Order: sequence, then structure tokens, then C-alpha cells
Amino acid sequence: MSPVLAGVLQLLALIAALALAYRPLGDYMARVYSSDRHLRVEKWIYKAIGANPTAEMRWPAYLRGVLAFSAVSVLFLYLLQRVQGSLPGSLGFSSIDPDQAFNTAASFVSNTNWQSYYGEQAMGHVVQTGGLAVQNFVSAAVGIAVAVALVRGFARSRTGELGNFWSDLVRGTVRILLPISVVGAIVLVAAGAIQNFAGIHEVGQFMGGSQQWNGGAVASQEVIKELGTNGGGYFNANSAHPFENPNAFTNLFEIFLILLIPFSLTRTFGKMVGSVRQGYAILATMGIIWVGFVALMWWTEFAGRGPAFELAGGALEGKETRFGIGASSIFAVSTTLTSTGAVDSFHSSFTGFGGGITMLGMQLGEIAPGGVGSGLYGMLIMAIIAVFIAGLMVGRTPEYLGKKIGTREIKLAALYILVTPALVLCFTAAAMALPTPGNSMTNSGAHGFSEILYAYTSGANNNGSAFAGLNADTQWFNTTIGLAMLLGRFLPMVFVLALAGSLAEQKPVPATAGTLRTDKPLYAGLLVGTILIITGLTYFPALALGPLAEGLAS
Repeated sequence: MSPVLAGVLQLLALIAALALAYRPLGDYMARVYSSDRHLRVEKWIYKAIGANPTAEMRWPAYLRGVLAFSAVSVLFLYLLQRVQGSLPGSLGFSSIDPDQAFNTAASFVSNTNWQSYYGEQAMGHVVQTGGLAVQNFVSAAVGIAVAVALVRGFARSRTGELGNFWSDLVRGTVRILLPISVVGAIVLVAAGAIQNFAGIHEVGQFMGGSQQWNGGAVASQEVIKELGTNGGGYFNANSAHPFENPNAFTNLFEIFLILLIPFSLTRTFGKMVGSVRQGYAILATMGIIWVGFVALMWWTEFAGRGPAFELAGGALEGKETRFGIGASSIFAVSTTLTSTGAVDSFHSSFTGFGGGITMLGMQLGEIAPGGVGSGLYGMLIMAIIAVFIAGLMVGRTPEYLGKKIGTREIKLAALYILVTPALVLCFTAAAMALPTPGNSMTNSGAHGFSEILYAYTSGANNNGSAFAGLNADTQWFNTTIGLAMLLGRFLPMVFVLALAGSLAEQKPVPATAGTLRTDKPLYAGLLVGTILIITGLTYFPALALGPLAEGLAS
């Protein structure tokens, strides 16, 4: 079987599995966030944290809940790392330095999971399971909660109330993420991933010396790492490590977990606004971009020019021979079009154009299908922009889902799409202009610039993957990427929740003959074009200095 055919068959199998899960999971999540019933364990949690789950919140109160919970999480995770050397189960590892502890705390709380350390050489069992794994769950639940709040903004009218953040947070964790993670962890263990609390031990003799590895609760962290679109690996090699990703089946299963909730949330959106066709339109937009990016990645990675590429059957360097170019390309596209950041191959080793595709996937805003929650609310922001552009073309006040898109709404949407590019480009410019940050680049020229551009693109977009050529464990990069992650996560949430509150206060507008049908293929095409044009105009000059220049020169 040719490598291309193997890749196509894996892609078709993945699409079939996602299609089978789409309706039941989407409907179930809609019921979770629409129910008035509270489970007993949820009541215990509400009592422990002193929250009233039945109290409706307007957007400022909802935002305060998001920010307060996340601030406490950053502080807790920072302190846990700083005292690691005194904790049992630390495996003899010392406490984490302040700048790296800040970077890691910001990373996992913001659902980025950028790692400037070697996991198996820095973090003990307590920090891994009691700190990092916990944030994998709750940071993902925060993203879903904000998306649900925006959906309620479209579904409700004349109220301004968006639900209860604490209820949404707990339900997302207890009813959605935990059950799927338990099943997924069992599957990974059965397929060969490790799950233990073993200490450091020698695994054999290599080149005259011994190699040491520690065990860990890897399978349980691996499943929520992918399901919650987190991406932080237990080991430095991430999903290229056989303890995390043992074989071709687990590789495909992990891609399935990455895409499962983001795609299914479009069904949840359609059910909650009372029109599943609207959910299908958003799903179609996400699917077109995702499949298109996979095809582009295959084209550039299989068609690498030069004798070495021709002998290898494509650009195989930097990719796992267990998975090949086809599966590695699907993984790379899926992880950068979502906010996952997990890798089963090293993106720095992709061709110039291939590296540019991974970067562009993040620069789109990670909306195809995006992170859990963040992908849906990012796509809905783009949907509002597309409706506004259509309104300008016909001279009509734009409407979306029965809500008028006025001055306030379009300003909030514009701020949302501007904040992340501003962070990426400003931090990249500062790093290139100052003398010290450039010393961290492994390569010079266009590829070296790509290393830094990729790092800030990954941080500000809350992705977490790295170009694998940049030494990011410095005070400059730990601090600035940490700031980019926090600002890139929570500033957009401010605008999303403010927009949700504004929409919920409106009264519904009846559809007329002049209303743009946003559940039709024409609108999906307009939305795809809007996304590509906005991203292209924003990032093309920077991409031209990095991956495009490298690709054209090869």
C-alpha cells in the first residue's frame, strides 16, 4: 500500500468515527448545559466552593468568575512548582525556577500547555497529576463555558443573563470531560500506553552508557491532553514518545480525541439556538478548512523536491517512521487548527511550506475546529464579521440568528480578531529587534525568524506546540510567552462575554425576504473566504519573511 493511500484511508476512517460521535455527543452536551438538575457530586462541589449554581449571571459577573478562578489556578500551580523539591513523589527533582514556574502556570491555566522544560526531567508525580493534569480538565471546561455563554446570548432575548459560570464549569468537568477521559484512558492503556507511579529506573545500555526513564500516570494525562485540546506531554517528545503514543492505532485515536468535542459543539450550538441547520453551516465551514489544510500538507510533504526526499518517498525527516508522512501530517494539521499543540513529529523539520501551514492554522485563530469552546466562539465571531461584510455589500443592517449586528457588536468582534495578531506581531518584533533573544535561535535567516514567529503565534493563540529549534527556556521567552498566553486567552474572553451580554439583551428580529440565510452553502463559502482574507491580510508580511521565503528558496 502506498503511503498516500494509507493516509487517505486513515483520514476517511477518522471522518467516519467523528461522524458517528457527532450527533449523540452534541445532543448530550446541549442537554448538560440546558438542564436544571444538579448531580449529588456537583452539589458537594458547589457547597465546598461556596457557589450558588442557580443564580443567573450577567456578563460582568460571568467574566469575574472566569478571571477569579483562573487567577487562583495560576497562583496555585505556580506555588506547587516552587515547592516541588519538598513534596513527596517529586522523584528527586528540585523546585522549578520562578520564571519557568510562571511560564508553566500561565501555560496550563490558559489551555496552551507550552512547555520550555523536559517533562521527564523536571516534574514529579505530584506536580504532573495534582497540578498539570487538573488544569487540563478545568482550563478546557472554562473554554466550553465561555462558548456556551455566547450561544445563550444568541438564544436568549431581553435578559442579558448568560447562565452561571460555576455551574457551567463543574458540569463540563464532571459530566463531559471526566467520563470520556476514563474510557479513553482505558483504551490507551489497553493499546500499550503506561499508567503507573514508578520511580526512575534504567531501561538498558545505549552507546556505552545507561538510559534512565521514570514512569507516571501517562495514559490518564494523555487522554485529557488531547480531549481538552491541551497538548502538554508527560515526556519531552510528547506524542512521538512510545509511552504516550505506542502505535498507529493510538495515533489515530488521539487525533480523534483532539477533534471530538470541537466538532461536536457545533451540534450543541444548533440545538441550543433552535436550528441544527445553523450548526451544520458552522460544521461545514470548519470541515472545509480542516480537509483543505490536510490536503495542502500532504501535497507539500509528499512532493518534496530533491534526491533525499525522492529516495525517502517524501519529507520523512523529523517524522515518526511508525506513523509515516500521511498520519503525521493529519496530526500536525489537527493539532494546529485546534488549540492542542501536541505533536507526533517535529514541525521544524517539515518543509518550508509545511511549517508555514502549521503556523497559518494557528493564525486563523484555531477555529477549524479550534479548541474546546474557544474554536466555537472564535468561529461565531467570524460568522458575525461575515454577516457584517454581506450587509455592507447589499446596504442592509446585518442580522445573525435573529439578532441585529450593530455598532457595539461589530466593535467587540473587531477587537476580538485584532488582539491576538497584535500580541504575536509585537512580541515577535521585539524579540527580533533586541540582541539577547536572537541568541536562542538554532538557525539563522528565514528559518530562524520562523522559530520566533512560531513561538509567539503558538503562545498567543493558546496552541502550545513549538518549532523545536528555539531555546525558549530563558527569562525573556519564559516571561514574554507567559504574558502572551495569558493575554491571548483572557482578553478575547472579555470581548466574547461582552458580546454575549449585548446579544442577550436584544429582542429577536423576524426574518424577512432580505435576511441573509446563514444556514446555506453560499454563506459557508462566504465565511471561509472571510476567514482566509482576514488572516492573509494580517499575517502575510510576517509569513513572507519566514516560511514562504524558505519554501520558495528550497
